[in-house]
Amino acid sequence: MGRLARSAVVPLAVCALLAAPMASAQERTAAPTTGFEQSDGSRWTTPEEEAEFLRAVDEGSRNVSVEQIGASTQDRPLRLVRIGAPSARTSVLFTCSQHGDEPSGREACLSSIRDLGFSEDPAVRQFLRTTSVLFVPNANPDGNVADTRENADGVDINRDHLALKSPEARALAQVLRDEQPDVVHDLHEYGAKPPYYVKDFLALWPRNLNTAEGVHGESERLSEEYVRPAVEDIGFSTGVYGIWTDPETGEPIKQVAGDGQERILRNTTGVKNAIGLLVETRVDPLTEEEQADPAVNNHRRVDSQLAGISATLRMMSERRAEIATATAQARLAGLRGEGPVYFGGADNEPPAPEEVDENPPCAYRLTADQFGEVRDELDLHGVRSIPAPDGGRVVPMRQEARSLVALLLDSRAEFRLTDGRPLSC
Repeated sequence: MGRLARSAVVPLAVCALLAAPMASAQERTAAPTTGFEQSDGSRWTTPEEEAEFLRAVDEGSRNVSVEQIGASTQDRPLRLVRIGAPSARTSVLFTCSQHGDEPSGREACLSSIRDLGFSEDPAVRQFLRTTSVLFVPNANPDGNVADTRENADGVDINRDHLALKSPEARALAQVLRDEQPDVVHDLHEYGAKPPYYVKDFLALWPRNLNTAEGVHGESERLSEEYVRPAVEDIGFSTGVYGIWTDPETGEPIKQVAGDGQERILRNTTGVKNAIGLLVETRVDPLTEEEQADPAVNNHRRVDSQLAGISATLRMMSERRAEIATATAQARLAGLRGEGPVYFGGADNEPPAPEEVDENPPCAYRLTADQFGEVRDELDLHGVRSIPAPDGGRVVPMRQEARSLVALLLDSRAEFRLTDGRPLSC
């Protein structure tokens, strides 16, 4: 598909959200535009243009606020954009371009911020009175400038959501802790592997088995009943991330990614009791039109991301009660100490017997030295602890993100912070 799905400054995310009308010509003229839009997709928005764009949106819309939540290794700002009511009952977070060489998610997020913030449609305004829509529009600004997957320290941010070694992952953890979004939509891109892995757009939910059943169900529904169908409706092909398929039959033949690693954001999200979704647009130009004109390829990538954002907002509108119930029940289960803890496996890969603890400890004991080494990370994860008589700390399991405690502190967990001593009930 060429450029049929896009229009220069049309609020695609808003239109698809609640069948809202397009902005008028006057509204489109008054609204700020990105460098991507100004160049008709021939180049990506520069950091300077991004900063000016967000400043203009913040000043021009009473529904938008922009705040700095941290700084990258090279001291570039990490920003959180909030659209709608701060005290809304439900919230959704879009994390954009964690990998710096995957720019289409950032472009889609920037234009969606403007489209939502400047919309005068009553249905959209009502939606924003009941929903807080959050964006981290550039989650890896150093990688974006350098055109690298990793940040300036060589850290893959999307493998750092437990250890929190990078300032970028720490900023995102702070947002997850403080905002407790009901849904987290993570925007990425991928390289095609013809003829088995060539879909325009891929999606995947949390596969980690510590994701509560209701949260897992709503996450899979978001992918399979909302986001992928919406992308297909505008003419793009879709698939499940990490699965190679037979080009003739469409049957899965190999899994190459998408496991249950708890340190990946979509899985961290599930462990923290939020509905999660990873999306990936194909970077490679495969059609003759895209090969001849990079702007066509760029538009296809951004347009499919826009459709995915719109579909997530639509699900937030249509399934608000079910989403809130799923996340609330997951948190209550943690506080009650219910269920096993899994140290391996995935929703499509049964765990080995030794990877399942049917009777987890009541708590983990940390020495004073251990607590000193991990206290900041525990705080960013929202994990509480209580003082022990000798200066150490006890971390109880009965917390909202109960399984997260074990994944951070149990010696059986692959990506643990330290080896806590399990305490029996």
